[in-house]
Amino acid sequence: MIDLANARWRKSSHSGGGNTCVEVASFSARIAVRDSTHPTGPVLIVDRRDWDALVRRVKLA
Repeated sequence: MIDLANARWRKSSHSGGGNTCVEVASFSARIAVRDSTHPTGPVLIVDRRDWDALVRRVKLA
């Protein structure tokens, strides 16, 4: 189990300041992803390499 109690969550600078965003927290070799409208809800943990590949593909789209 990964302890996210001290995770530093951040939103995209393109979110416009709203509360309906995806938030990410970086730690070790992983990225945690959550829905900002449910901060105590489920968290998706993704390997940093997979996250970087996803971000690259999204930027190309």
